[in-house]
Amino acid sequence: MSSHIRVRMPPSPTGRFHIGNARTALYKWLFARRRGGAFVLRIEDTDRARSTQDNIATILDSMRWLGLDWDEGPEVGGDCGPYFQSQRLDRYRRAVDRLLDDGKAYPCYCTPQELEHRRKEMHAKGLPPRYDRRCRGLTHSEREQREAEGRPKAIRFAVPEDGAVGWDDLVRGPIEFQNSELDDFVLLRSDGTPTYLLACAVDDSAMAISHVLRGEDLISGTPRQIHVYNALGLPMPRFGHLPLILGPDRSKLAKRHGAVSVTEYRDQGYLAEALVNFVALLGWSPGDDRELLSREELIEAFSLEGIGRSNAVFDAEKLAWMNGVYLRNLPPDDYVARSRPFLEATFGRLSEQFDDDYVAKALMLEQERARTLAELPQLTEFFFRDPERYDDKGERKWFRRDGAAEVLAAVRAAIGGLPSFDVESIETAIRGVADRLDLKAGPVIHTTRLAVTGRTKGPGLFELMAVLGEDRVLTRLTRAEEHTRSLR
Repeated sequence: MSSHIRVRMPPSPTGRFHIGNARTALYKWLFARRRGGAFVLRIEDTDRARSTQDNIATILDSMRWLGLDWDEGPEVGGDCGPYFQSQRLDRYRRAVDRLLDDGKAYPCYCTPQELEHRRKEMHAKGLPPRYDRRCRGLTHSEREQREAEGRPKAIRFAVPEDGAVGWDDLVRGPIEFQNSELDDFVLLRSDGTPTYLLACAVDDSAMAISHVLRGEDLISGTPRQIHVYNALGLPMPRFGHLPLILGPDRSKLAKRHGAVSVTEYRDQGYLAEALVNFVALLGWSPGDDRELLSREELIEAFSLEGIGRSNAVFDAEKLAWMNGVYLRNLPPDDYVARSRPFLEATFGRLSEQFDDDYVAKALMLEQERARTLAELPQLTEFFFRDPERYDDKGERKWFRRDGAAEVLAAVRAAIGGLPSFDVESIETAIRGVADRLDLKAGPVIHTTRLAVTGRTKGPGLFELMAVLGEDRVLTRLTRAEEHTRSLR
């Protein structure tokens, strides 16, 4: 039953591959993998002015990073290629010629300026700004006259003037449009390039696409495409329209809500598996209260019935939380390997300054606190750079109190020359300082933390000192003691 399932992802390389694209691609990929079908990647690059090779590379890079491998398409091939629409123009031209011959399409000689003027007139009259079908009734001689004038022409579909068109949507149920609500839409632009409405219908049929899943903002194009299928006698896929993804203010997700493109999230240190998990839940539910699902669990649980009709709200805070969970669950070697590029972007080539064991230990101390890989340079900075300044509030509270310099001097004396500079020895030494100075352990620990890290918060003091090593710690304690004395 599942062998005929074929879905396609048809991104246009005219801009960023954004979260909406990723969610649509993911649902199609999960549907194909769950049903044992094929996932086809097709690049819709007929917009010559805006399509770029860089955008194509970004699409492929984003899909690969998300782990959405395709069974047919660029770099993979397949029996239904080519998989770039710019290489399939002859097919669209043949389809248009057939529609013209059958009287189901006609040339339109209206200029963009004329069309805009009429739209404004209709809007002023309170009418829908649709094409008035002016060229549909031209006689043969009138068309010849316009051809002789050299007027550019587009090809429009002749929508039936009565009746209705509808389908049983896989997500939203029965949907119907009256033909009177539809204008005669363009199939072929005056420059010879096809519109989305024509190219998708021709290609989906040629590639035997069985299911078309896309955003609900494209619902209005579906009745027009159904007309193209019917007019060309092509088999028609089943359609499902997905809820939109909105920002926290309930408006369409946009740049002002934060990162939008997939590559931005990658560069900000999000894990692909966390982003996939999060995006999957933007409009779909596994049918229970699970929020953390592996890729295998997503495939096993996915069904079109689990897609809701309500728009999803993008919660950046929840994504950061989920990414933190995935980050903490990474095996140590994997966590360190993924983290190093972010550290080196800030601190330079670590191998030239620090040994691998030191870098790994520093990173491991922050694995519990980090929510993204991009946070790690800031969290771990004191491991790779001596503090240039001390936290202002910490300095007022701990360095300016009576006896602060003496505390630092006592700590430096206690830990200098320890037989073993390990966590247990360091803790014993520092707590011993508190006892000898008749202080609670807290002030000694906080003053020491500020001295060696420049901060008031972080991983366990004894653990981080053991990683820093005796030489770094003693040097920083000496500097902090001198600074503290200067504050008197």
